[in-house]
Amino acid sequence: MKLEKIIKELMLTRKHQGSSVGELNEKTRVDWIEQTLKKLPKGNTILDAGAGEQPYKKLCKHLNYISQDFAEYNPDNLNEGLQMEKWDYGKLDIISDITSIPVENNSFDAVLCTEVFEHIINPIGAINEFSRILRKNGYLIITAPFCSLTHFAPYHFYSGFNKYFYESELDKNGFNIIELIPNGNYFEYLAQEINRLSHMSQKYCDKRINKTEFDSIAQIKKLLHNLSKKDTGSSELLCFGYHILAQKK
Repeated sequence: MKLEKIIKELMLTRKHQGSSVGELNEKTRVDWIEQTLKKLPKGNTILDAGAGEQPYKKLCKHLNYISQDFAEYNPDNLNEGLQMEKWDYGKLDIISDITSIPVENNSFDAVLCTEVFEHIINPIGAINEFSRILRKNGYLIITAPFCSLTHFAPYHFYSGFNKYFYESELDKNGFNIIELIPNGNYFEYLAQEINRLSHMSQKYCDKRINKTEFDSIAQIKKLLHNLSKKDTGSSELLCFGYHILAQKK
């Protein structure tokens, strides 16, 4: 299923249901990345590891931006799970495996790696590589899902990562965690998947949801919205993902 079609359908669903619950995953993540990048000193050299289409390059104008990716994803190669309509890496500075980046030790002041770990077979190896290429006191910025559906197949190897993964592996690889922030919570995540229901029922059941069913969904979304407002920590159980800022020791 193409991601662009899902986004369009979500807009129609939101208009019908009158609620944005479960729809702030990407916005919250992008806002955090933008604010974190702004904190980096002007002139620092940053590697965007697994840069994809380089959406954050525009936020790094005060930095020396270098992009890296393996550059093998093509949405036309496989019609399974969630795929992009089209994909364009643009001009990448480095094409390589993320666990073996052809640069010298201590080459960068910062590494940005967003929504990539679920797409690489060896994320621990990537953390080790980031430690190698970062200078002392350099910053590592990571986001990855806590739980995710199959997407960008066949390059989808993990459904997500808990905070304990980062606490364990970042420490082992010489990092101090400065921020480890959950994005969303249990109720927001359920709402996100309910937002996909119209698409999934049509794709996998060949059934369109009717107005009465949409009204029922709207009531569930209203309940999830109210529960999310009262939430006191359900992100420990389930959330969209974690945002991590760490510093090399």
